[in-house]
Amino acid sequence: MLDSLTDRIIGGNPITKDEAIKVSLIERAEIFRLFESANRIRERFKGDSVDLCSIVNAKSGMCPEDCSYCAQSAVSRAGMSVYPLIKKDAVFEKAKEAKDAGVRRFCIVTSGRKVGEKELVEIGSMIEDLRKIGLLPCSTLGIMDKDELLYLKDHGLERYHHNIETSERFFPEICRTHTYHDKLKTIEAAKQAGLSICSGGIFGMGETWEDRIDMALALKELNIDSVPVNFLIPVKGTRLGELEMLHPFEALKIISLYRFILPEKEIRVCGGRMQVLGEFNSMVFMAGADSILTGNYLTTTGRSYEDDLRLIKQYGLQI
Repeated sequence: MLDSLTDRIIGGNPITKDEAIKVSLIERAEIFRLFESANRIRERFKGDSVDLCSIVNAKSGMCPEDCSYCAQSAVSRAGMSVYPLIKKDAVFEKAKEAKDAGVRRFCIVTSGRKVGEKELVEIGSMIEDLRKIGLLPCSTLGIMDKDELLYLKDHGLERYHHNIETSERFFPEICRTHTYHDKLKTIEAAKQAGLSICSGGIFGMGETWEDRIDMALALKELNIDSVPVNFLIPVKGTRLGELEMLHPFEALKIISLYRFILPEKEIRVCGGRMQVLGEFNSMVFMAGADSILTGNYLTTTGRSYEDDLRLIKQYGLQI
């Protein structure tokens, strides 16, 4: 099945949901054939290039939302750092560090349901500075409307990041202070503003394989440009703090499955990469990924620029 399905996808024919479910059932020795097939699809559609992005946690904590996975949410007792929007100079310093390491995209991330009017103006100025040093600016600012996103685009924003997190069916299990539909409205507003869209989700929250497939099919329908694949790191004090982390091979299988469903899109491995994959981190590209988040993440430690650049070079890939 894998060889014929892979050939068909490479030929431009999409996978069906039933076929995706069959792929999700692959286990044991066959899993390495799955990785090999996903890698073939990656090579066909993405070549030997790797897209790097980095982020700055520009505002932390004080979030009124109840997202069960997040250490910064209103219901979290994780005791994370809390601070208001940081100064432009601090953002620029982080951005310059990323640029010097070879990173192309840089994302300004804030906690909370959305940013205020004054914060929006400050972030617009930050985005202008990112453009000036040759970075592609991205932002993650919560639920936004078209006018707010147009304002940021006019100041140089290239991409808006807004995860749908999981399937529509499972979403109420992880958040009740905003809806899956609220997520879609923000994505549609960003599209109307002419922005590139980055949207994916978190895996290992108790969702089923069918939820994972349904999310991928929803992202396909939305024609998302970049799909972040995050793996839950259970944080004590959050509602999901007692869950076990995914097995590394399950995490890699998710990457492969998403390459099968979204062959032409950026499959970007982000949060939880090192904690969940550990020594298998070197297999992310072989499993079908073509993009990674490098440097530190929001509330967890990431991986150094130098280590990721070395890995890319060892695979014969290029930024």
